[in-house]
Amino acid sequence: MGLARDIIFANIFGANAGTDAFFVAFKIPNFLRRLFAEGAFAQSFVPVFSEYKETRSREALVDLLDHVAGSLGGALLLLTTICMATAPLVVMVFAPGFIDEADRFELTTEMLRITFPYIFFISLVAFSGGILNSFNQFAVPAFTPVFLNICLIGAALWAAPLFDQPVIALAWGVAFAGFTQLAFQIPFLVRLGLMPRPRFKRDHEGVKKISKLMIPAIIGSSVAQINLLLDTVIASFLVAGSVSWLYFSDRLVEFPLGVFGIALATVILPNLSKQHANKSTEDFNHTIDWALRLVMLIAVPSALGLLLLSQPILATLFQYGEFNSQDSYMSSLSLMAYSLGLPAFIIIKVLAPAFYARQDTKTPMKIAVKAMTANMVLNILFVVPMVTYNYEAPHVGLALATSASAYMNAAMLFFALRRQSIYNAQNGWGKLMLQLILANGLLAGFIIYWSPKLDIWTNWSLSERLINLLIIIIIAAVIYLLSLLLTGLRPAQLKR
Repeated sequence: MGLARDIIFANIFGANAGTDAFFVAFKIPNFLRRLFAEGAFAQSFVPVFSEYKETRSREALVDLLDHVAGSLGGALLLLTTICMATAPLVVMVFAPGFIDEADRFELTTEMLRITFPYIFFISLVAFSGGILNSFNQFAVPAFTPVFLNICLIGAALWAAPLFDQPVIALAWGVAFAGFTQLAFQIPFLVRLGLMPRPRFKRDHEGVKKISKLMIPAIIGSSVAQINLLLDTVIASFLVAGSVSWLYFSDRLVEFPLGVFGIALATVILPNLSKQHANKSTEDFNHTIDWALRLVMLIAVPSALGLLLLSQPILATLFQYGEFNSQDSYMSSLSLMAYSLGLPAFIIIKVLAPAFYARQDTKTPMKIAVKAMTANMVLNILFVVPMVTYNYEAPHVGLALATSASAYMNAAMLFFALRRQSIYNAQNGWGKLMLQLILANGLLAGFIIYWSPKLDIWTNWSLSERLINLLIIIIIAAVIYLLSLLLTGLRPAQLKR
């Protein structure tokens, strides 16, 4: 649904100053959502909640929920009010390149005031989703984001023509989506008998523990989002369209990351938390090992596919209406750079929960600070020479820096787990790596040989593009899976 949403955005609005303004206005509350909701809060709340669930009474569990709801709701309400009142200052901080362009700056400020209540509702959605996930009810939280996409698609198709500036309809779609997602989850909390009744107590033991864990987790769990936000800050100084080009390429990388990486992280965190609470060290180690094997089997071919088919994918999905061939080309360059980092993005999603489940948020925080610092340095090292020598697409340097810093982050997390004897690789990794090299080599060879040149691709109709793209992807997937099967990998080996 998110992919369908972005196809409609590209077709109706294209890549221009107006869409740049919306993406910044949406990215700021979305960034805070990743930071406070799905990021730091979820990673800190679920382990403590699981500990209460495994070791304490039902009354203590309900009491924890009531006081977390009161503290979280109050903090979010205050944050939302302050940021709406100071929206121009927020835009100055997150998109300083807009300051000299009055129209784009004012439009971004107006839309930010509309979108910001989203952080209030969506953080409560993450809170209720953490409760449901801890009771192994993953379907409802997983389906909930669909409502955001439905609201935004409706705003683009039907509400946009009613506004003098059609892009403002998208901001209202974001605000309405936050309320809708929260309303959807409430009946399922009621069914569990865990609908929180907000209460506030400054010295509540569980709330203090979660708050203490959140402070370092804010950085540790959201370094990728901070890096992407830094990209937006620098891109705001580049040519109009740069923010949008980065957005559309990032969204395609988010497709496998969201469908698989975040799903895997969501499932393993409550399980790792439970195993740690029950002192099941062998199961804890095996869960991490199992998750890493799945990451390698899915992330590497996904990255190769996005890298080798970047232009055909963008031309097929987005190059219609206001999104022209230049937009498609520029987005494909940053997509190739982002795709290089896809395995690292997903590995971080798997390794970080291993620390959070043990209620250790300081180690990933320290690692994240180092990676974020490296990303800032790399941004300058890559982008400044590109601008100086008039390279046509300096925004690519931002994507390359993000990918490189992600590998640094993943490597440091991995070696920290090994150093602390939290994770020890199990037997079979050598054989698996050889299988992956062979299977991905055959996949890449087929795509390079079979994929038509771009000028042929863009001359096809929509149906011809879709059919040919699907044929290439399906055949490549079949080659990949057959190669794994013929070299001895069996589905039963991947069961947990």
